[in-house]
Amino acid sequence: MDKHLNSKTDSPCIRQCTLNDQDVCLGCFRLINEITDWTYASEPERRTILSHAEQRKTLYNKNLIQADKQ
Repeated sequence: MDKHLNSKTDSPCIRQCTLNDQDVCLGCFRLINEITDWTYASEPERRTILSHAEQRKTLYNKNLIQADKQ
């Protein structure tokens, strides 16, 4: 049996919770509703949340780099 089927995806929370104007945590890059829904989210939902958070983080960092160049 594949052990990954029974594993739970860990929360990406790094305990640096600060929400921006769009209610995105600048620590883990989840939306506030994704944070509150995490406990009850299924594994596929958690993977989707993590994917969206990673996309937000990439965009955030890209915008920081562009702002530094100006």
